[in-house]
Amino acid sequence: MMTAAAKRYECTVTVEVEFIPDQSDVARNRYAFAYHIRIINTGNVSAQLISRHWIIVEASGDQQEVKGLGVVGAQPFLNPNDFFEYTSGTVLSTPMGEMHGTYQMVADDGVQFDATIQTFALIMPRVLH
Repeated sequence: MMTAAAKRYECTVTVEVEFIPDQSDVARNRYAFAYHIRIINTGNVSAQLISRHWIIVEASGDQQEVKGLGVVGAQPFLNPNDFFEYTSGTVLSTPMGEMHGTYQMVADDGVQFDATIQTFALIMPRVLH
């Protein structure tokens, strides 16, 4: 049996972003982005993703907060070294912005912890030179 001191509660989150021109309309200030997420349980205790909390910031400074249960209709359970991948998206009114947030996790033993989603950029191609 593992002692409490030896338990590690952590997940690593990686993100890839893609601008979606087919769903964007620059003339109407609509900039669509997809983000591909990979969540890896890098701890040594099984855990379930319960909810998400996102902060989306546009280049104008406008900010949106998104909270909800699970991700894309799922609350994945991850054993150590397991991963879960999904794709979602957001629409900005500016050609640039950024996102960051956390996933709220619950380990097998009931311990709650956050998996941090580091800030990532949402940038329409050819906006920065």
